Amino acid sequence: MRIGILSDTHDKLLRTRVAVQMLCDAGAEVLFHCGDLASPPIVEACSCRPCYFTFGNHDADDVRALQKAAVECGVNCLGWGDVVELSGKRLGLVHGHLTTDLRRVVALQPDYLFSGHSHSRNDAQVGAIRRINPGALHRADEFSVAILDLKAGSVQFLSVPR
Repeated sequence: MRIGILSDTHDKLLRTRVAVQMLCDAGAEVLFHCGDLASPPIVEACSCRPCYFTFGNHDADDVRALQKAAVECGVNCLGWGDVVELSGKRLGLVHGHLTTDLRRVVALQPDYLFSGHSHSRNDAQVGAIRRINPGALHRADEFSVAILDLKAGSVQFLSVPR
């Protein structure tokens, strides 16, 4: 299974659509958005595949609207972070701006932890958890997303055009 990971879209709808299309073209079967969507149209843009998202610090004022969009678009809202199991792997999702949410999701012992907030892409093994930050589609030197091949355990970062 190939997982498309994006974060920190900050209501950049056109750029998000391009990034989602790139992930789909790269074979993403499921999308994970690590927060800071900033508006319901971003939820809709991610609904072309099964999708999970978490809230980020820029989503706090729009929680109800994002939850409503999730229901309307058939997308899975994981609130302030949670773990889901796909293809025998436990995938944690959190924005990363609150250590209480981060610690709570880490305590659930995911195999992978997807997070954003820093606007910097990263792939690191921290203890038993592989932590992946896809980068950002706003306020970054290079806009990027990531694709994780769960079977191979490989991560590829994709540069998204400005």
